[in-house]
Amino acid sequence: QVQLVESGGGLVQPGGSLRLSCAASENILSSNIMGWYRQAPEKQRELVAVISASDTPNYAGSVKGRFTISRDTTKNTVDLQMNSLRPEDTAVYYCYTVGAGTEWRTVWGQGTQVTVSS
Repeated sequence: QVQLVESGGGLVQPGGSLRLSCAASENILSSNIMGWYRQAPEKQRELVAVISASDTPNYAGSVKGRFTISRDTTKNTVDLQMNSLRPEDTAVYYCYTVGAGTEWRTVWGQGTQVTVSS
């Protein structure tokens, strides 16, 4: 089955920036929705951003204007550029995909930790 691997997480100060990357083991970006969820301790899983196979992005209201999701179909990667980071952005960030390329099954990455703190 398709595998997703995230990278780029770490510790950053408030107001700083971080870039997350998600690499797919197969070429499915032309067929699938790709996106990012995040999970903070004792909080609900939250959809952060999603991008369609036609390159149309959507964002949660809490990150709109600060985060940018993008695709590279030749490299089979999806990135999340995070600017103006706040402590409430602290969470484990998970890449996911769903669509025809995975026979409409949802596939998840293992997650990468983002911590925003002074």
